Amino acid sequence: MTTPKLLAARAGVAERAVESRHLRRVWGVPGTVLGAVAWPPDWSSRAHVRFSYWWQAHLLDCVLDAQLRAPRQARVALVRRLVRGIRLRNLVGWTNDYYDDVAWLGLALLRAEREVGIARPKAVATIADRLREGWTDHGGGGIWWRRDDDFKNVPANGPAAIFFARLGARADLGRARSIVDWVEDKLVDPETGLAWDGLHVHPDGTVREIEKNLYTYCQGVLLGACVELGGRYQDKAARIIDGVDKHLATDGVLRGHGGGDGGLFGGILTRYLAQAALRLDRPQAARAADLVFSSANAVWANRTAVVSGPLFGAEWSEPAVKGNGPERDLSVQLGGWMAVEAAALLERNDITPSRA
Repeated sequence: MTTPKLLAARAGVAERAVESRHLRRVWGVPGTVLGAVAWPPDWSSRAHVRFSYWWQAHLLDCVLDAQLRAPRQARVALVRRLVRGIRLRNLVGWTNDYYDDVAWLGLALLRAEREVGIARPKAVATIADRLREGWTDHGGGGIWWRRDDDFKNVPANGPAAIFFARLGARADLGRARSIVDWVEDKLVDPETGLAWDGLHVHPDGTVREIEKNLYTYCQGVLLGACVELGGRYQDKAARIIDGVDKHLATDGVLRGHGGGDGGLFGGILTRYLAQAALRLDRPQAARAADLVFSSANAVWANRTAVVSGPLFGAEWSEPAVKGNGPERDLSVQLGGWMAVEAAALLERNDITPSRA
């Protein structure tokens, strides 16, 4: 059995490592900060030339996780600086052309208001309007991956469904249910019970091709939406957990998807597995918790030591490697941090592994 509070201590170490290596002001502007997308940083990372909007949304989410674990006024100030940094660096407002990016920032801003009282109602309203406009009848429904595209995928629809469910208005709850129902109808593999990536459509709205890749990202956001909606969606959540355990994990450790955007995929799944562990009934809750604990323990066991603390690997079941590999990416470090924060959340709620 894991030593009490050990996981919280690990999460604190992960937090300090990411913040010390990656956080930098935006163009020297006081009261702003963003995560440099690579470490050690080159000139473009220092200057935030490459932005990676949705990575910053997850950085904000991780800081909020840390605040719930160990509340500190300094973190509230950091949340405020991150929100300002995102808005400043995005230049054109709160949104971009990618509906998945926009949904992630919307979720982080909702949490910032709920958890630390930093409210951006105009930003949330703008994001909600953008996501509402993303739904069309092409391919039978769903939200586009990005504007003026032919692709509708789970990575955009899942976080949008969670966002709408958390907004809570009757119409938005209806939108969340419609999104999940569309994914279930169009993009769930009948053999594994897991969600495929997405589908391409012709201009007339008929489906041209289904991308049948199975990513941990897709399972995480669909699971999160089902947990958020509850009721009849709980059985779907249980199915996803079973499928992840059977097809996307080895000895309970989630599969990796490399660096770049893939560095966040496993962390996203652990975030929503932890929510499932807290909100579903056994045995699915216990299985979700075991996946979180096994993955977080592997993240920690396979870390390597560098300046200011641990460096996490892109593949959690293998040792992290220093150098110019995927471990340089902020996304990979956030994914590891998310996993240990998810385990620490379960620890705070007195949930322990059921597997020996």
